[in-house]
Amino acid sequence: MTHSLIVLIGPTGIGKTELCLQLAEHLNTEIISSDSRQIFKELKIGTAAPTEEQLKRVKHHMVATHSVNDYYNAYQFEQDVLKLLDNLFQSHPQVLMTGGSMMYVDAVCKGIDELPTIDPELRQEVMDLYNNEGLEAIRRQLKMLDPVFYDQVDLKNHKRVMHAVEVCLMTGQPYSSLRTNSSRKRPFNIIKIGLDMDRDELYSRINQRVDMMIEDGLFEEAKAFYHLKESNSLNTVGYKEIFAHWDGEYDADKAIELIKRNSRRYAKRQLSWFRRDKEINWFHPSQVAEIIKFVDKQIELV
Repeated sequence: MTHSLIVLIGPTGIGKTELCLQLAEHLNTEIISSDSRQIFKELKIGTAAPTEEQLKRVKHHMVATHSVNDYYNAYQFEQDVLKLLDNLFQSHPQVLMTGGSMMYVDAVCKGIDELPTIDPELRQEVMDLYNNEGLEAIRRQLKMLDPVFYDQVDLKNHKRVMHAVEVCLMTGQPYSSLRTNSSRKRPFNIIKIGLDMDRDELYSRINQRVDMMIEDGLFEEAKAFYHLKESNSLNTVGYKEIFAHWDGEYDADKAIELIKRNSRRYAKRQLSWFRRDKEINWFHPSQVAEIIKFVDKQIELV
């Protein structure tokens, strides 16, 4: 029997969670989260992690499995999920994976290059350079260490530029030489479902969800991790804007406004990334019956 991994993806706030629950119940299967922040057990509100009720409805994996103090990346996620699928496929012909973390989805579906774990002291040195001299100093260093990747990377994305510099310094090799970008063949079938909707409708949903997070206690949740504000696990929309507010950069209302704006921008980047994948079959999240019918038909064809 050929097993199938059904991947349900889409931008933040579009309604992946509830639709995936219905699809999992229809297929009598389990769900793997491919959200890079939901793995942290301490971050529930800001990551829109599944509720206790949702976790009872369908068994979830890769949710609340690590601490914010742990280092975790897309390569580790790929290895963990492939082992997990070996077990799940023994009792489930189909398994669902859902989330909006682009690198995590691609890692499982296509494979990702193993990159070294960065020494904390080295990471701090690069962070200090960025904080003291700005992004331009990091860009100059990358251009010297790896001119090939310098011409490829989004030079406005400070996290990507800094990570490339870290890898160059850690390995003594250009970051570009360590990236094979070769897609790996998986021993299971992959069915990709993408969710999209009108931008005004999506942005309205995102704004409402942020308001709900604030009401549910996002500021209180963030307060417990202010001392970890420089860590990678907390460098995410929702928390970083609140930390900047507490650093005196702006008031609380401005922080909420920025969380909404940056969430909308993130959704736009997610859709741009996913649009490049021609294997994704697109639906509106309200098309539950159509999605179930499509998945059933694809399973029959395997």
